[in-house]
This record gives sequence, structure tokens and C-alpha cells, in this order.
Amino acid sequence: MMTDNIKSLPSLTETVRAHGLGANKKLGQHFLLDMNLTDKIARLADPLAGHHVAEVGPGPGGLTRALLLRGAQKLLALEMDERFMAPLAEIGDMADGRLEIIHGDALRIDIAGLLPAPRKIVANLPYNVGTKMLINWISAKPIFWEQMVLMFQKEVAQRVVAQPGDNAYGRLAILCQSTASCYMAFDVPARAFTPPPKVDSAVVVLEPLNKPFQDLKTLGEITAAAFGQRRKMLRGSLKSIAKKYDLILDDWLSACSIDPTARPETLPVKSFQDLVLKIKKP
Repeated sequence: MMTDNIKSLPSLTETVRAHGLGANKKLGQHFLLDMNLTDKIARLADPLAGHHVAEVGPGPGGLTRALLLRGAQKLLALEMDERFMAPLAEIGDMADGRLEIIHGDALRIDIAGLLPAPRKIVANLPYNVGTKMLINWISAKPIFWEQMVLMFQKEVAQRVVAQPGDNAYGRLAILCQSTASCYMAFDVPARAFTPPPKVDSAVVVLEPLNKPFQDLKTLGEITAAAFGQRRKMLRGSLKSIAKKYDLILDDWLSACSIDPTARPETLPVKSFQDLVLKIKKP
């Protein structure tokens, strides 16, 4: 059986040692070598049978193995560090043609163009570009994925799922939650990685809303202004946006039932969406 082939591979620790691999700090690399943890992440994406999966930054291939073992029909592994091509190819040799490996920068790769639907994205994202990748994927038109299971630094994960009143609530939460339902599945302590990073991580699951909010560009503009000066009242922080769109600030806020003296962290996602919808664009 194909799964037996993958199970027969050397352990991840042995693979890393055999290929003389070390984590590249510049690329934000930290290896997750515990197959129990990689399987726990892969299970969040179930069912995988009949689905096509993109994995970003597979490294030595721990999560890659788990996704294949759980039945991914096709797995596209996007890795920009050439050192990992050989260990990933070893997995590919045992994967019955289900693994395609691409050496390149995932920020520049058209996943939707390379992978048929239905698509899922499952990844332990590099710390240095994870947020940028997430913004790209939630901003895609149309949304090309039906689920994302992503590991981030815990601080970033908290910003994705934060609710009004939370310290972490801000622009990222509003953009993500305007596109998808988002929840934090579990924490991954720093000690689980080799080498251990300075902070803990967490896994977040995102699934597209039936009607994702369409104008993320203007929503991003408004939230950047509001949370760029988060201690200011909205009457002050949104002044520049009102001027840009030739709006009377208090009238604009009033039309959305928003108190001009409120601070941005107290407003629900829908209020920011209402601000976008009330703008009369030229």
C-alpha cells in the first residue's frame, strides 16, 4: 500500500541528520519533527481524500508525510530552500505520484493555476512571511480555497481570531473575519520545534464565508487608519479617510450608527464593513 511506503521512510530526525540540514534563520525556519503533532495538524483538514492540497514551506517533509498518509489526492509542496528538494523527492518516490514539488517562492506562485479544485492550504508558515501570505490568500478573487489550516506565531494567530475588546483585535482580525470563519485549533509550544523559536505557535483554521465581504481594499484602508491610531477616537483617526472620499465625518459615522467618540477596538467587524458600504465613491 502507498501509505506503507511512506511509513517505511526514515524518521524525520534521521532524514535531517542524513542530509546535513539545519534551520535557516533568515527564512524563518523551525523544524517540526514530531509526527504526532504533524498528524494532528493534518487531521484538522479532514477529509483529504478527493482534495488537492497546497503546502507552503514543507522543509524536511513532516507535515508533507502526514497529509499524504491521510489521503490527499494531490499535494503541491512549495519550497524555496533548495536544500530540501532531496528529502522531499524521497517522499515523492513513495507517494504513488500524488506529490508534486515546486522549488520557488510561494508569494509568486499561482496555487489556483497549478492545483485543481477542491483546494485546501495546509502549512507551517515561515515566520517572516506568514502574514503576507495570509493577506494574499484571503484577498484572492474569487476565493480559490475551501479551507486553510495554518500555523503562525501565536501572537499572529491571536490577531486572526481576536474579537472586539481583545488586545489583539485589529486590522488582521477584521480582514480575515470578513472573508472566513476563523478559529484557533491548538497551541504548539516552542519546545516542539528544532531549533526552538523564542515564541510559541498556534494553528488556525479558516473556512470561507458563504458571502465573503467583497471590498477588502477599502476595508483595509479604513482599518489601517483606525488602528494605526488605536488610542484615538474614530472622530480623529478616520478624518483622513473622510476627507479622501469627500464625506462629512460625523454624518458618515452616524449613518453607520457609530459613536464618533468610540475607539476602534470596541467596534464589531460589521461596523467597519458598514463604513465601507456607506462610502460614495467617485
